[in-house]
Amino acid sequence: MSTRLYATFTVADRYVGVPVERVQEVLRAQPITPVPLSHEHIRGLLNLRGQIVTALDLRARLGLSERDAEDATANVIVMTEDGPLSLLVDRLGDVVAVSDEQFEPPPQTLQTDTRHLIKGAYKLDDALLLDLDLDETLDITT
Repeated sequence: MSTRLYATFTVADRYVGVPVERVQEVLRAQPITPVPLSHEHIRGLLNLRGQIVTALDLRARLGLSERDAEDATANVIVMTEDGPLSLLVDRLGDVVAVSDEQFEPPPQTLQTDTRHLIKGAYKLDDALLLDLDLDETLDITT
């Protein structure tokens, strides 16, 4: 039985995770500078110790309702081939160990236009953890 570690977070009412080895760090809300005429999923840019990092709004990318302006956010900094990128999420979770036996195909309740962003789900005792396909999510041309 293979066990994997996932960094988890909440986006709207979804409990989502990415493989922990793809995560560079997690941060509380950071000042984000909007970029005029950028893609609708791009919230803006943030300064990560002198490095400019693009912030991708996961709510927008997953086709979920917009968050209220005063709602707290957090940043999950993930590694990509082009360097770090921030996933803007609603709330940070824990690192969770999952096994292959808990894995299921993506739930039928997911929107069909964003279903390709979810590899599947892990059935946990108290939640359903959606396995976010990072590469597909970061490809904003799809």
